[in-house]
Amino acid sequence: MTTSTILITGGAGFIGSHVVRLFVNKYPQYRIVNLDALTYAGNLENLKDIEAAPNYQFEKGDITDEPAMQELFARYAFDGVIHLAAESHVDRSISDPLQFVKTNVLGTANLLNVARKAWANAFSGKRFYHVSTDEVYGSLGEEGFFTEETAYDPRSPYSASKAASDHFVMAYYHTYHFPVVMSNCSNNYGSHHFPEKLIPLMINNILNKKPLPVYGKGENVRDWLWVEDHAKAIDLIFHKGKEGEKYNVGGFNEWKNIDLVHLLCSIMDKKLNRKEGESAELITYVTDRPGHDLRYAIDATKLNKELGWKPSLQFEEGLEKTVDWYLNNSEWVEHVTSGNYQQYYQEQYEQRS
Repeated sequence: MTTSTILITGGAGFIGSHVVRLFVNKYPQYRIVNLDALTYAGNLENLKDIEAAPNYQFEKGDITDEPAMQELFARYAFDGVIHLAAESHVDRSISDPLQFVKTNVLGTANLLNVARKAWANAFSGKRFYHVSTDEVYGSLGEEGFFTEETAYDPRSPYSASKAASDHFVMAYYHTYHFPVVMSNCSNNYGSHHFPEKLIPLMINNILNKKPLPVYGKGENVRDWLWVEDHAKAIDLIFHKGKEGEKYNVGGFNEWKNIDLVHLLCSIMDKKLNRKEGESAELITYVTDRPGHDLRYAIDATKLNKELGWKPSLQFEEGLEKTVDWYLNNSEWVEHVTSGNYQQYYQEQYEQRS
């Protein structure tokens, strides 16, 4: 598949920025267009290192805006789409479910429809890649794994909205023979992660000696995937994945939340020259989240066998790299936690125009 101009939606977000960086650096012959609405989780400071690259272009826009998306497709004549833009925080979906329906369901359907019309049913050489989550599968007991054949059983407004978007993607494949490929990933961790999510939240709170809130008894289990390994998987699936197929991407790396928090405390105590166990004293158990799934675990065998992908890092090594990045990038953390990161777009883009 030869692709020259690729649209990456949500490219200023956590996972999206890693994908944009990888594609801009790895494929200088491609033109990479990063579309992001720059809501609270979209941060152009994530991409300072490649923003001047000749094959990179940023566009501010909302995937739910049909005229804007039509204009964008007409102007750039995209050959491929990697769709990452989404509302993704479960707690926020509980307090504002309709925003998740709007962005994740209507936004995805709008993007599919605009792309289908722009490509005028001439789909040869085109590809629409939808990036989703393992949360659509629901909750596992103590045994078993999610495979690509696992039935959907979403338990939160977030996962329900992502499940609906997945169904729209596959419906377009079956109805219109639209050239889609899809992946469902486990929890990502790494640099540039907005600090409302577990790992960056704990790192920041440990650093500032704030309470470390753990839901329930901390028994919930998640499979953790280093974000740069996920970006490499996305690269592989986009270029070599089979049309109409979905691929699970996981870290083969399950941790109970409480064990993960203890490991982070231990790493941080060493990095900050605190006495062993000092940070763990900050752990505070809070009322469990409504509909909190017990366990997620991904079987990524298909991705490994068909495309040769596997995680590159052991979790302890990846976690140390992640901690080091946050400790060495205090200005980024300060901007994100204060909200000042949202001024970056105005300074770099609006004032230039």
